[in-house]
Order: sequence, then C-alpha cells, then structure tokens
Amino acid sequence: MAELRFDGRVAIVTGAGGGLGREHALLLASRGASVVVNDFGGAVDGSGGSGDPARATADEIVVAGGKAVSDASSVATPEGGKAIVDTALEAFGRVDIVVNNAGILRDKTFQNMTAEQLEPVLDVHLRGAFNVTRPAWLQMREQRYGRVLLTSSNAGILGNFGQSNYGAAKMGLVGLARVLAQEGAKYGIAVNVLAPIARTRMTQDLLGPAGAKLDPRLVAPVAAFLVHEDCPVTGEILSAGGGRVARFFVGLTPGYVNPDLGPEDVRDHFDQIRAEPGYTVPAGVADEIAGLVERLQAPG
Repeated sequence: MAELRFDGRVAIVTGAGGGLGREHALLLASRGASVVVNDFGGAVDGSGGSGDPARATADEIVVAGGKAVSDASSVATPEGGKAIVDTALEAFGRVDIVVNNAGILRDKTFQNMTAEQLEPVLDVHLRGAFNVTRPAWLQMREQRYGRVLLTSSNAGILGNFGQSNYGAAKMGLVGLARVLAQEGAKYGIAVNVLAPIARTRMTQDLLGPAGAKLDPRLVAPVAAFLVHEDCPVTGEILSAGGGRVARFFVGLTPGYVNPDLGPEDVRDHFDQIRAEPGYTVPAGVADEIAGLVERLQAPG
C-alpha cells in the first residue's frame, strides 16, 4: 500500500501539548507535514496557562527529524486564533490543514450550570474552532486547497449527563462543519468531524477501566486520513476509539403525511413517524426539501 504522506503540507493542531492533539501532531509530522503545535497549556477547566506543553511536543517532533514550531496562543479569542495562523504563515509560508482539537471541561448538572461555566466551554470548543479556522480559511480559499477537522464528541451527538455546556458546543461543531463543507467545496476545501473516544486527562475519570483500551494513538490515524488530500468525503462524522472506526450520520424517517394534519394525527401516528425502516440520509437542506416535496406530491 502507498503510504499516505503530507510532504509540503503545513498543519495547525490545537490542543497539541498532550493527549489526542499531541498524537495528531506527532503522526502528521512523521508523515512529512510541517506542524504548528498549539496549546494554551491550561488546566482541564481552562485555568492557568503555560507554553511548556506546546514546546515539549514541538521539540519531540524536531528531535525525531520533523518540522514543528510551538504556539501558546489561546483559541478562545479572535486575536488568539489569528496569532496561531500567523505563526504558521511566518514559519512555513502557508496553511493546508487545521485540526481543531483544543478543549476544556466544566461539568455541572443543568440546574447548577452558570454562565461562568457555559461561556468558557463555548469559547474554547465552538468559538475556538471558528477563531482559528476563519483566518486559515481565507488562505485556503486563495490557494484553492485545504483540510479542516473539527473535534466533536459523543457527548454532543448523543448527549451525556452533566455536560450540557460541553454537549452544546460539540454538537454546534457538527453544524459548523456541515455548513463549511458546502461553502468550501468549490475551493477544494474539505471539512470533516472526528468524534473520538480515548483516554486523556479530560476523559480518564469518565472512562474508568475501559480507558485502558482506548489509547489516543488509535485515534490519530483517523484524524490523519480525514485531513489527507485523498480523503473522498466532506461534511461527515467519524467515530474513532480503540481501533474501531465508524460513521455517525443524521437520518430522516419516511414519516407520516396528512395535508389536514392536526395534533391528534401526530399522536395517533407517532410510531409511524418514528419508525426507522426506509430512512434517508439527506446531504443538506435542499436534499431534505426535495424529498419532502416529492413525498407531498405522491398519490394517496
């Protein structure tokens, strides 16, 4: 098999001072990419900050013969996002790949959730991906090539107790990716989503004994493929953990049609509305609307 290489490509990986981001950065560098290793260096809840984690990963890449520079800017502000992209442009002259991986946790049940616990999580995960991707996007449009990876989570896609802030941010990234996939298509920019399950400092308390089999090194190959020029899809979500790779998708049931629909019809046909056989996977808004129009025009 021909090896998937990244020679001549420049990649930004956020949150790369440890865990998943570190593995992404190491793998991309080992395959020839020049890497901007970004990490604010804060605690799991986002407090504090240090340039040491980013420098450690960058140094590890350089010692192994790769190309890397470190950056400790925060993704949580537009200024920080631009600074990260500027680091790539100053060091390597271009940006081909953005892996949005930075994240923090501030878990609370919803009745105890406050704005102080919500906003920083949105700032790092959702706004952080926007802050880094947008200045890189402008470069990618000009060169008519780019690969963007957003890191979601099963906590957002499926929900997880005590993580309303985190889940909202992570599902928001899915919506962002779906839109960017459509907007980037004519410029050669592909945007996909990774939903990883791995043992990191953010998940070790959640995963328990099962975490022993969930090495973050088994997620990095999926991230690498999704940002390679050979990746054939855009706007998709891949789940990865423990060596298993699978696809998440949004399905639409055939549903129930009644031109005189009333609340009682919804009640009386609720099982039919929810029934999954015959579901479709709309590619976008226009696809769903076209299917709806076809269904409404069908006889009977």
